[in-house]
Amino acid sequence: MIDKTPEPGSEDAIRAYKTILSHVIDQRPSGMRQRLADALGKHRSFVTQISSPAYSIPIPSKHLPAIFSVCHFSQAERDQFLAAYHQAHPGKISAAAGARKTRHVSLIVPDFGDEKQNAALDRAINEFIQKVTSITGKSG
Repeated sequence: MIDKTPEPGSEDAIRAYKTILSHVIDQRPSGMRQRLADALGKHRSFVTQISSPAYSIPIPSKHLPAIFSVCHFSQAERDQFLAAYHQAHPGKISAAAGARKTRHVSLIVPDFGDEKQNAALDRAINEFIQKVTSITGKSG
């Protein structure tokens, strides 16, 4: 009998959990990738790379709590994802196990009429929030 379980760290193992994430994102309202990018303090292309099974780039475990929160994983989706993630990265799940509770905050900011300026403002706001939460010692 041939075991079809992917080897830990293999591209197939990484592809397995990325397929779950991609499916979850596709089932959510449009704009989910941008909301996830904002929550992670990253560019939308980063979200594309970590959510697409076509890319072998693994998802850093520190991002899992934000991914679960922003994408509103059901318990079943979360369990399935974590099983696949653990298969791909044994021992790396500890950061996600103590997932901190997060909440979404919306801000109304000016539209500068320029994508680069708008993106710079978004990054500055995200960096500010990350700095404030790290000062409080509750950033994870």
